[in-house]
Amino acid sequence: MPSIAILSASVRTGRESVRVTKFFQRFITENKFAATDLIDLEAYNFRVFEERLSHMPQPDPAVVDFANRIKKADAVLIVTPEYNGGYPASLKNVIDLLYAEWQKKPIAIVTVSNGQFGGSQVITSLVFTLWKIRAWVVPAMFPVPKVEESFSKDGVPADEAAVSKRATTFIKEILWCIEAKKKMESGG
Repeated sequence: MPSIAILSASVRTGRESVRVTKFFQRFITENKFAATDLIDLEAYNFRVFEERLSHMPQPDPAVVDFANRIKKADAVLIVTPEYNGGYPASLKNVIDLLYAEWQKKPIAIVTVSNGQFGGSQVITSLVFTLWKIRAWVVPAMFPVPKVEESFSKDGVPADEAAVSKRATTFIKEILWCIEAKKKMESGG
């Protein structure tokens, strides 16, 4: 079974994107699409980026743990809010922290906002950053507008049938990329 790391990018007080993180963890697991590993940046409380992991003489054990979890995953699903048209510093911090671990890794993007556009403004800057580190950005995106109306605090969608249909298409795209990467690496 493939493994998908779900990266909860917000560390903000009162964060709402965690609603969508909870949904995806439950949805992927219950439908047996993949094994999941929830990586919550709030739990790590990383220092502001000073140096890439590969250049640290004595890296913090939490940094090594984070890197190993990203490396181990077949794909990463990033759930990020949109803050003032961009993504949070906590996400930029961990993207810059690693390099080889992101290369050719299928990465899917879920954007969340309280507004009607679902975080669509964050996509351009995040995709550009991921391309620069040679990650494989999954073509399908999953914007979530009006998150407080769309998902309960426990991650239950207001319109379960519609969200499940969209999520199934989205997850199948991630799984396709995982399989394609495996075939490319094996030469088949």
